[in-house]
Amino acid sequence: MDNRQLTELLNQMTLEEKIAQLLQLTANFHEGGESQITGPLEEMGITESMVTASGSVLGLSGAQSVIDVQKSYLSKSRLGIPLMFMADVVHGFKTIFPIPLAIGCSWDTELAEKSAEIAARESAVSGIHVTFAPMVDLVRDPRWGRVMETTGEDPYLNSLFARAFVRGYQGGSLKDEPERLAACVKHFAAYGAPEGGRDYNTVNMSERNLREQYLPAYKAALDEGCEMVMTSFNTVDGIPATGNEKLMRGILRDEWGFDGVLISDWASIREMIAHGAAEDDGEAAYRAIRAGVDIEMMTPCYVQHLPGLIESGRVDEALVDEAVLRILRLKDKLGLFDNPLRGADPEREREVLFCQEHRNVSYELAARSSVLLKNEGGLLPLASGKKVALIGPFAQSDDILGWWSCVGVKEDAVKLGTALQERLAEGQLVIAEGSGVVSVEQSQIDAAITAAQDADVIVLALGEDSAMSGEGGSRTNIRLPEAQLELVRQLKKTGKPMAAVIFNGRPLDLHGIIDEADAVLEAWFPGSEGGAAIADILIGRVNPSARLTMSFPHSVGQIPVYYNHYNTGRPMNPDKTEERYVSKYIDSPNDPLLPFGYGLSYTTFEYGELKLSGNEITANQPLQVSVSVTNTGDRAGIETVQLYIRDVAGEVVRPMRELKGFVRLELAPGESADAVFTITEEQLRYHHSDLTQASDPGTFQVFVGPNSRDTLAESFRLV
Repeated sequence: MDNRQLTELLNQMTLEEKIAQLLQLTANFHEGGESQITGPLEEMGITESMVTASGSVLGLSGAQSVIDVQKSYLSKSRLGIPLMFMADVVHGFKTIFPIPLAIGCSWDTELAEKSAEIAARESAVSGIHVTFAPMVDLVRDPRWGRVMETTGEDPYLNSLFARAFVRGYQGGSLKDEPERLAACVKHFAAYGAPEGGRDYNTVNMSERNLREQYLPAYKAALDEGCEMVMTSFNTVDGIPATGNEKLMRGILRDEWGFDGVLISDWASIREMIAHGAAEDDGEAAYRAIRAGVDIEMMTPCYVQHLPGLIESGRVDEALVDEAVLRILRLKDKLGLFDNPLRGADPEREREVLFCQEHRNVSYELAARSSVLLKNEGGLLPLASGKKVALIGPFAQSDDILGWWSCVGVKEDAVKLGTALQERLAEGQLVIAEGSGVVSVEQSQIDAAITAAQDADVIVLALGEDSAMSGEGGSRTNIRLPEAQLELVRQLKKTGKPMAAVIFNGRPLDLHGIIDEADAVLEAWFPGSEGGAAIADILIGRVNPSARLTMSFPHSVGQIPVYYNHYNTGRPMNPDKTEERYVSKYIDSPNDPLLPFGYGLSYTTFEYGELKLSGNEITANQPLQVSVSVTNTGDRAGIETVQLYIRDVAGEVVRPMRELKGFVRLELAPGESADAVFTITEEQLRYHHSDLTQASDPGTFQVFVGPNSRDTLAESFRLV
């Protein structure tokens, strides 16, 4: 349909039908018929006619179920406007990929895009039209459980991944590619900065910080064509995002020109009452529709109160019309008016879901997402022929998919112990649980010690269970649970070399393990093929290449700790640690335990001289930066060469370092290659105190290296 035809359809709708299009309900309203309107659900004030006219469904999947609901719905629909089916397809549908934080650590946007394409294919054949992804919230506080859904603490890198995920989900044309999904970027805005790392908590920051650090990744997703935006639960400048006119109308729609669908997060319109920004459902509906929220998820404020607000003149019906028209346009882009069943296909579903091709990509991404954090004495990869004791609660755990694993099944996950058994000779591996995730019995420790004493090397499989991160999974203590730390202490007494594999959803305070183990591999929650990928890293079939995209703190007391911080008027001199009246802790380093961009390999790389094409840059004359990198080890590997810039003196103080580029070099033993970067004046711009973007003439520093800390440095001037 063209815009004229959609407008004609809109004009045929009654006010009740239009407002119902703005309502999103969970699947049980549609699957159960009238009986589902009774009981607790009646409290929402939802009538059968509202369900009959509602515009979208949350959380229903399975091709036949979607087909049945769509056909039943259309049989009752006066105008034949099809439903849209939406779901949280965050890091895979049936085939589960590593959590997004792990995907970020791959620094591989092409593979990230491929993972989204596969997730879209599996979802689409199962009847889904829209995914609530990507989640691009910038994060600096690992206490917040939802860090597992993001790609890290850097706005530039997050923006690259935002674009990649949108490309993967949406492809080139939603109408012509029925096995793609419309993407919904979330959570707009700044959901990743709650006070105290506590989910849903207050966010309080300057608009300049919001624009410079937190908004770029959302904007990148929209520039890539993302069709939908989800509002965040938090306040922005004291106003809940879902009712924030400046944020939604001013920035999102007027400034950025977004004319797609804006959806609330679950019940966030009604939550304005709890925030203290609305007295009742009617005022909440008033604020949300004025802010431009098109779809209300799982609360009835719109359907119950918009008719009265329009009748009283407080709300112009044109606001409802524009919201409905945006929804109709998306349905048309998805091809639903031509084929309401779209990609839903039970036969194709059986063929596609969890197929070997998809599992292979899950394996590859898990292998590229695991970060080697420590490897003293070259303990890893495990020496051939050595007897291995695999000990820990994750030795044979299938809880490695992580939060938001959609319809993925834990039992389908490849366990680490099973994978190692397949790869090692008979009798070479012994497995002991050692402890639970949060509890331990002496009998478990005794069995673990017995296993360790009969082995040449201990591999510890430790971590958080999946419910210890994710939504609602905020923690104040981000160390491994004490039961596991006690297991480590007891095994240390055996004197056997120990390599630890950590399964988790956030950066941890690693004390108690990184100081006890000889090697540490950060596996995150690696997805369906995680056990196979980790096993291959341990035995050396895969050379780890991932790099951290969130800093790991020395302790929770440092948080937030992140690489792109500002200097102070009294910076600490690392050579004069005894100075008191400088910005420092008296009981901890300022710097994180492990910096942004950090990661080790089974080979070594040597950097040559950092070369600049000149010592000045202008608006029309960029600067080229290059460095030769050589693989000085005995096996092939990938080195992620990172470029950082510092504006030494600006109208507003600038971060000590900002990531501006990176190059992934695949090098054979002894091979050298140049990492080449081009710096333009545009890359030196930032938000000034009046919020305009411009660069300042003066001195800049450029840093190149394997992480944000260990770098070569040179200077240039912008003239």
